[in-house]
Amino acid sequence: MAFWSPALPQPLSLLIGLLSLLFLLLFPDLHSTTTTAAGIRLGVIRKPSHSPHVPIFREAPAFRNGDTCSSDKIHIAMTLDSNYLRGTMAAVLSILQHSTCPENVEFHFLWSRYEPDVFSSIKSTFPYLNFKVYRFDSNRVRGKISKSIRQALDQPLNYARIYLADIIPAEVKRVIYLDSDLVVVDDVGKLWEVDLENKVLAAPEYCHANFTKYFTELFWSEPLMASTFEGKKPCYFNTGVMVVDVDKWRQGGYTLKMEEWMAVQKQKRIYHLGSLPPFLLVMGGDITGVDHRWNQHGLGGDNLEGKCRSLHPGPISLLHWSGKGKPWLRLDSRKPCTVDNLWAPYDLYRSSTHSLEE
Repeated sequence: MAFWSPALPQPLSLLIGLLSLLFLLLFPDLHSTTTTAAGIRLGVIRKPSHSPHVPIFREAPAFRNGDTCSSDKIHIAMTLDSNYLRGTMAAVLSILQHSTCPENVEFHFLWSRYEPDVFSSIKSTFPYLNFKVYRFDSNRVRGKISKSIRQALDQPLNYARIYLADIIPAEVKRVIYLDSDLVVVDDVGKLWEVDLENKVLAAPEYCHANFTKYFTELFWSEPLMASTFEGKKPCYFNTGVMVVDVDKWRQGGYTLKMEEWMAVQKQKRIYHLGSLPPFLLVMGGDITGVDHRWNQHGLGGDNLEGKCRSLHPGPISLLHWSGKGKPWLRLDSRKPCTVDNLWAPYDLYRSSTHSLEE
């Protein structure tokens, strides 16, 4: 049945049309939203209105499982932040590209600042990605962070790894934690299957490093603190690549143990770096060692100057640009280090001249 409605006067009709056009121009992004596993409603932001602070990326190809894959999940946790998003995208691509069972990989992204463009970038760049996002409440570390030698190490999100077991779902029993400034060049399933030997954490250990330098003279001069490692053989390990039994972490109250050391640091200057020393204080000498091939770290140089470094001899499964220098920044400055060319093939940044061909 047809319904009659009175015609609007022509001037009013023209005014409504102009207002509608103006509304579309001013608010192009108002449309349907999706809801993530963490209950966050994400608008699908269109590229013309993309935030200038968030890079635009090309869509990655879909990666499928091999014939021998089971249904077992591989859980990987990473932080999510617009400042390091380009590194995160490259890391995710490298993991999927080299995985025998990429569809089994599930990512758990931790964020502290609500950035809708960041979430939608992940979804548009990796349409088939299995991922969930979780808010890390930066208030949890308010008043606990002490100034370190590099500002980037003082960001609350840098401490989220300490609270990982409290954030991800209880049904997740084991997780691989990875920094955003790395690429995986081997099947991540091999790292996932490492035998934790009844320990809470596994990571490559570097026992040749001078362990004492990670703490101040004050720490070593006080007998009670210096006895922390009594009866142990602690070695330096990098917290950017860890396999964690989150069940044992929860049961052992390791987050609280690290917070206690952070409180000591606020009263007495016992270390200079950010979130690393609490890990060393609580876990040093009591982790399972992993083959060094799984963390070729230090490619970003030191924490002050970020000078170029060469690769260490031996097989490589993971390249890690820990330190001040990041490969995407050095490539954009046209002053890359030789090792940065190993990161470039995974760069999905749309404007990059160093990235994979579309």
